[in-house]
Amino acid sequence: MKISKIYVDTSVIGRCFDLEFSRWSNGLFKNFKIGNFIPVVSDIVAAEIEAAPTEVLEKYAELISFNSEALETTDVVIELANSYIQKNILSKNFLDDARHIALATINDVDLLVNWNFRHIVHYDKIRLFNLWVSINSFYIRA
Repeated sequence: MKISKIYVDTSVIGRCFDLEFSRWSNGLFKNFKIGNFIPVVSDIVAAEIEAAPTEVLEKYAELISFNSEALETTDVVIELANSYIQKNILSKNFLDDARHIALATINDVDLLVNWNFRHIVHYDKIRLFNLWVSINSFYIRA
């Protein structure tokens, strides 16, 4: 049976210490630890986490220790992220979020976990991301 790959956005790591989301974030970490899922991070997550408090940096190090996969931003990822912005799926203020989504999409990650319900984990936005990628399927497998 294939183990699902889950892209972990920076918000999930930081929210391990937030009362509202700690149950869910830490539960996901437990599933990574026992091997139910493969955690996926990126160079963007690594850059965003650099200025985080020590406890968040330690949590990130723990995540990396769970046989994680690290993705690198490529020209194709940047092009897809920019297309999300050009098509007004996301505003230019959320370029890194567009890149998180593009990284997960281009690299065939099974699921992206994020605690931003306004413009990432939002039904209408998810439909637009998926529609745009299906129309422009050349991005996948590039």
